[in-house]
Amino acid sequence: MDPKTHDHTAIVLFDGVCNFCNSSVNFIIRHDKKAHFKFAPIQSDVGKAICEKLAIDVQKIDSIILIENDQFAVKSSAILRITKKLNGAYPLLSGFIIIPRFVRDAVYDLIARNRYKWFGKKESCMIPTPDVKERFIF
Repeated sequence: MDPKTHDHTAIVLFDGVCNFCNSSVNFIIRHDKKAHFKFAPIQSDVGKAICEKLAIDVQKIDSIILIENDQFAVKSSAILRITKKLNGAYPLLSGFIIIPRFVRDAVYDLIARNRYKWFGKKESCMIPTPDVKERFIF
């Protein structure tokens, strides 16, 4: 697939070998009833191409990246922008955007830095189940 983003779809790039990241993707899928988000592991060819196109340094940002309209958000800002599109009360979480980014990102970085130790790591990227396969780009 061409790494070009789509006008009406946001792409969530994630660490495909991280158990916490995979659980987060599954959570987003369950609560994104309008299928606004598509997903790709950062380690995939598509993930690498998108990061290269947008000059995203995956050595510094390697867990969750939100791509919308050829713009990207990272860390806590990406998470809060994702919550805006989820069903239920989750959009209320986007109100945490009022907390200064350096504070939000410090918490994010603490979790990201320890995610393998706390939640584990897979040997390879997650393989989507048939019922959600169309939500992934390869």
